Amino acid sequence: MKNILLNKYYNETSVFLPENLLREARRQKNKKECKVPAICLLDPDGDLVEYLLKKEEAVKNDCWACYHSSLYSFQLGSHIIGIVPCIVGSSYAVLVAEQLFVSGCQLLISFTSAGIINSPNSQKQFALITSAIRDEGTSYHYLPPEKPSILNKDLLGRLHFNKENPECPYFEATSWTTDAPFRETASSISEMKKQNITCVEMEAAALYALAEVKKYNIICFAHLTNSMAQKEGDFEKGEEFGSIDTLNLLGFVLDLLN
Repeated sequence: MKNILLNKYYNETSVFLPENLLREARRQKNKKECKVPAICLLDPDGDLVEYLLKKEEAVKNDCWACYHSSLYSFQLGSHIIGIVPCIVGSSYAVLVAEQLFVSGCQLLISFTSAGIINSPNSQKQFALITSAIRDEGTSYHYLPPEKPSILNKDLLGRLHFNKENPECPYFEATSWTTDAPFRETASSISEMKKQNITCVEMEAAALYALAEVKKYNIICFAHLTNSMAQKEGDFEKGEEFGSIDTLNLLGFVLDLLN
């Protein structure tokens, strides 16, 4: 059986480029060439986009030529933000992220739901993912197997959790990124518990691998919402499916990065 880690030529550029794909998409869709917002979000659950549309605070962005997704824009304070809903899984997240960055994005933030592996020593529901276990396939097309998938050190320094600030809505954690959520077995969960992994999600390892290789600014947050449906009443995210808390978190983060 062929090893899927073979034939990964990390020092070669790809023949298939996101900018070329978008060129053809713009031609076929008769779209003008213009830039998406400098700050963009991935909203895997789609709850935040649904909330913003319900409040009539988001509009579809016509600069986005991607074949596979829709981009909406909304305003938060002085910032115009782009947001793409329902981007689930490593390969899809990286597919969209690659296209966002060649379309004008300069900072990409992912807000994903996550299952709790080890209960954190915090009442906060959001985790800033500082590193991720690479248990998916996409990251191995970007980074060699021995390289860790981690948040950029400069971004980590600016976002480092300040225990003295009670307003900080997140804590720092390591996640387990899997591309097979329905293969989260008791044994695999037990192994992650031993490694002090806080949560399991589906995108961070690949997004951080992309960030490392392309020198992109990418930040991944996990909203700890569930215990993998081991009990009824799981997956509760709070008011408006967590949208208000997510917007508060986003505002806090942008203030730190300014």
